[in-house]
Amino acid sequence: MSRYKFILSGGGTGGHIYPAIAIANELKVRYPDAEFLFVGAKDRMEMEKVPQAGYEIKGLWISGIQRKLTLKNLMFPLKLIRSMMEAGRIIRDFKPDLVIGTGGYASGPLLKVAASKGIKCVIQEQNSFPGITNKLLAPKVEKVFVAYDNLERFFPKEKILKTGNPVRQDLLGVVDKKAEGLALFELTPGKKTLLVIGGSLGARRINQLIESRIGFFKENNIQLIWQCGRFYYEEYKKYAGADVKVLAFLNEMDKAYGAADIIISRAGASSVSELCIVGKPVVFIPSPNVAEDHQTKNASAVTDKDGAVLIRETDLEEQFEKQFKDLIDSDDRMKELGANIGKLALPNATRHIVDEIEKLIKE
Repeated sequence: MSRYKFILSGGGTGGHIYPAIAIANELKVRYPDAEFLFVGAKDRMEMEKVPQAGYEIKGLWISGIQRKLTLKNLMFPLKLIRSMMEAGRIIRDFKPDLVIGTGGYASGPLLKVAASKGIKCVIQEQNSFPGITNKLLAPKVEKVFVAYDNLERFFPKEKILKTGNPVRQDLLGVVDKKAEGLALFELTPGKKTLLVIGGSLGARRINQLIESRIGFFKENNIQLIWQCGRFYYEEYKKYAGADVKVLAFLNEMDKAYGAADIIISRAGASSVSELCIVGKPVVFIPSPNVAEDHQTKNASAVTDKDGAVLIRETDLEEQFEKQFKDLIDSDDRMKELGANIGKLALPNATRHIVDEIEKLIKE
């Protein structure tokens, strides 16, 4: 058996990093002797998260273009040239059989250089509205793995394969973890449980909403698992009590999902993919502070199939209490939403992607 070499590049956010790690893990199971190298952007979170997952990573001096005129933008051409040169050195030294990009700043120069040297490349796009890096790379790669329909307007149709987004395998079967989850968080069985997730760093507007509605949840006999994020924990930990569990992180996400009857979440691509697999009623509050408003587009792809409730940040004051109460007061509606979002799940995404990668390396 050949000893294959793979470079994976993606980062900036967990949504780019964790799919790359999931793909590497599956490749490692199939090819235990394979060599792996990750390439990220210096000073971004991948430089910490990838080594924690057991892989080597090299950092490029690259960042995105800011929306307003800044010194960083003036530095961009220099950073790009330096990154292309460094990417060339990395590829020359490592000699990969295939390069996998999952989006983010570093994957642009790396895959561009790799493709120009005739090395096979693939990209995995998590969102319903692709990032600029993947849009620019698509003509140069062999395959584009996507999680949503109707992406032909961004990518060459013949290269698109709908696989879904790689997610943690421990999320399969969370319905069987309700008792375990309630026990872990010391919550009351038989009482409706709301799980609030705003990402590992937290979401200011969601935290403000929950803080202002503590009384509302109490009146409606709802207990909370509130992951407020590490940036906000000191500010909100004072609300912790028997019915309100305030956490900076959720280390056992499967049990948190298991305990939940209803979930409030941002609509990042990885979160949406996970929530489809979890199959419980969700209220999406998309972040408006992302490129091309892609979180709203991600959430809309679910609500268009009647699989969730979507409330924009600007509508929270006016709509939240009514929409939330209408939902929790109707067990039938909650079951319907849970069933509909579950139909959108693609739980075998990682295996599907690696099946296709195997075909390419064996050609």
